[in-house]
Amino acid sequence: MLNMAEGLSRLGALAQHPVVRTLADAFAAAGFELAVVGGPVRDALLGRTTHDLDFTTNALPDDILKIVTPVSSAQWDIGRAFGTIGARVKGEQVEITTYRADSYDGTTRKPVVEFGDSIDGDLLRRDFTVNAMALRVPEVKLIDPTGGVEDLLSGILRTPIDPAVSFGDDPLRMLRAARFSAQLGFDVDDATRAAIEDLRETLKIVSPERVQGELVRLLQTDDPVRGIRLLVETGLIEEFLPEVSALRLEVDEHHHHKDVYEHSLTVVRQAIELEQARNPGAAPDVALRLAALLHDIGKPRTRKLEPGGAVTFHHHDVVGSRMARKRMQALRFDGDTTDAVARLIELHLRFFGYAEGAWTDSAVRRYVRDAGDQLDRLHILVRADVTTRNKRKAARLASAYDDIERRIVELREQEELDSIRPELDGNRIQEILGITPGREVGEAYRFLLELRLDEGVIGPDAAEQRLREWWAARV
Repeated sequence: MLNMAEGLSRLGALAQHPVVRTLADAFAAAGFELAVVGGPVRDALLGRTTHDLDFTTNALPDDILKIVTPVSSAQWDIGRAFGTIGARVKGEQVEITTYRADSYDGTTRKPVVEFGDSIDGDLLRRDFTVNAMALRVPEVKLIDPTGGVEDLLSGILRTPIDPAVSFGDDPLRMLRAARFSAQLGFDVDDATRAAIEDLRETLKIVSPERVQGELVRLLQTDDPVRGIRLLVETGLIEEFLPEVSALRLEVDEHHHHKDVYEHSLTVVRQAIELEQARNPGAAPDVALRLAALLHDIGKPRTRKLEPGGAVTFHHHDVVGSRMARKRMQALRFDGDTTDAVARLIELHLRFFGYAEGAWTDSAVRRYVRDAGDQLDRLHILVRADVTTRNKRKAARLASAYDDIERRIVELREQEELDSIRPELDGNRIQEILGITPGREVGEAYRFLLELRLDEGVIGPDAAEQRLREWWAARV
């Protein structure tokens, strides 16, 4: 909860930040206004760590560049057309933007850039009141024309102007509502939520890359579930990730089963807890969190009601993997992230066969081989996928996975599991069998790989003997 006395003290500390002081003195000496704006002010009031410093001023871009050049080690003006000059001051990257009073055409996200003459007008065009506050420096004056402090105290997200106008100007702000709700733990006020429901289809004018960027930022928060719920409840998620809301399977009066949507949200939370416990201090693992959210999206498509009341989802892992890949490609995710998520979804059920009866060393080797560089993520996803309220069943599954992880460690120490390959390479195969490069070499290589997976390391002499026997039987 925001404590105003402490918040004001932190604003004073922000004004004394070396970068802020340097720029404040430089702009004041040149006769211009300067204010820290948006996230840094919000975070200072909340006692959160500020990573970026953004400023606004009544100076025009050319004047900004003249002022910052003597006090910075580098400058860039790629955003000059939008009034923004970037610089590196005392080792930190900052952006300074001229007051803006933009207008939008209602069909694209590209604003008609107009420079404003007052900071109040600049703040009114921002996304939410809690981000529409500024700290004027060097005099340390809080500028809050839209009631951002009151909304911080109440834990509310609200647009500075009519939400229909705000979202009509920039539909991406609707996605930001979900992200900030998760990031700050705030509720979205009723009028803002209603506007998201009414205007959700306008998200179509936003590029897939920008939508993906906001989805990633949401998933990087400590509790993205809060934001995901907002996206589903307002219907906004239907515009870019409808597979998630489809998880809310109806419960047939004769065929009772878990709500797959609620299960998936629990898996996301449990995966994040395990991720943070196993990799403390590491950056949020977006691929893992996406896989946790999407791991069961194949269920609605494979759902089948069986006689006697059972519900089955045969092959939902394979179907879900394909669906996730298609959706992630549409959202322009990079290939590595897409491959990782699709692979994790495809493999997330494999372990449950182990829980029914211990695997052979061969099966463990294949599990490691198939997971490849996703093994650590797969460990977390599989453990997070256990959401049963049956404590005995949960303990049994946890014990079984403890066992498979232990066996993987032991086999890895013995056999270099991470680089499983036949004990004879393609050149040696050709020498032994007296054949030239072609299909037969590939068949022989696969035979030796299966032998390696089944029996572990048997030595090159034994591998050669088995290869000769296989070849003789083959021809």
